[in-house]
Amino acid sequence: MASGAAGDHTARVTSLHENEIAVDEDLVRSLLRAQCPQWADLPLRPAGAGTDNTMYRLGDGLLVRLPRTPDGGPSLRKEQRWLPRLAPLLPRRVPEPVHAGTPTDAYPVPWAVHRWIDGEDVGPDTVRDWAAFGADLAEFVRELHRVDLMRATREGGLSWYRGGTLAACDAWVGPGFDACRAVEGLDLDVDTPERLWREALALPDPAGPHVWLHGDLRPANLLARDGRLHAVIDFGALSIGFPDAEHAPVWDLPPEARRAYWDTLALDTPTWLRARAWAIAVAVAGIPYYWDTFPAFTAECRGRLEAILS
Repeated sequence: MASGAAGDHTARVTSLHENEIAVDEDLVRSLLRAQCPQWADLPLRPAGAGTDNTMYRLGDGLLVRLPRTPDGGPSLRKEQRWLPRLAPLLPRRVPEPVHAGTPTDAYPVPWAVHRWIDGEDVGPDTVRDWAAFGADLAEFVRELHRVDLMRATREGGLSWYRGGTLAACDAWVGPGFDACRAVEGLDLDVDTPERLWREALALPDPAGPHVWLHGDLRPANLLARDGRLHAVIDFGALSIGFPDAEHAPVWDLPPEARRAYWDTLALDTPTWLRARAWAIAVAVAGIPYYWDTFPAFTAECRGRLEAILS
């Protein structure tokens, strides 16, 4: 299966947000004719959608990314600014922006065209050695975190909550546990994750330097080739901050990958426990919000909590 630099590329397209912008092939074609006439007649077909963007494959070598909501444009602009600077310093392929689309009356948000990246969805059918895959991911994270900040600071679009402290998020994470308990059919132990979250709040805050963060290294944003990590996609959550939350998505991977990741980075126990709390936070927020609209994502959140409980 070929996948693109899109993020959440296998998710079905459906309305997820109250302020969602309607997008279809005719709209995308009109944007291309107006702003990229050299590509306007290439074959165009849906390439899936995630929580933030809808994607269309354009010809064999390009991908169109369109934010789902009016506030999604800055994330694309951030990628267009920083990915060309980061890409040469990273050990795996990352998205390559080739066009910065401008808003129109029909679509009032910035959009983008990226190079298509061939790869496979990360899963049991495509990854042969999960320990090696976990080490690959750890290597990518280590190199990303080593990249010089290039005078960028944790402000504006580069200041995302996942680069901060756990305590700063308790106001919305705390109610998330009760929201999960109210979800009919969830049938999951919520008390234990809540206890682990509360225990993590009592840990010292991270004290290391700020680093570059991808922000959302879940399997949907990773591509495999020949069983190994081939590319990391969707840098819409790119930010600067403490690295604890960067490690949280390893609970979406099998235990062998998780252990190899931990060993490769030699993470200390407080960092690991804070990372686990971040994994809990994202899951308990995602389940009630997307329960009726994005079952694949809520299944992913549930699987993350089940991995923590086990």
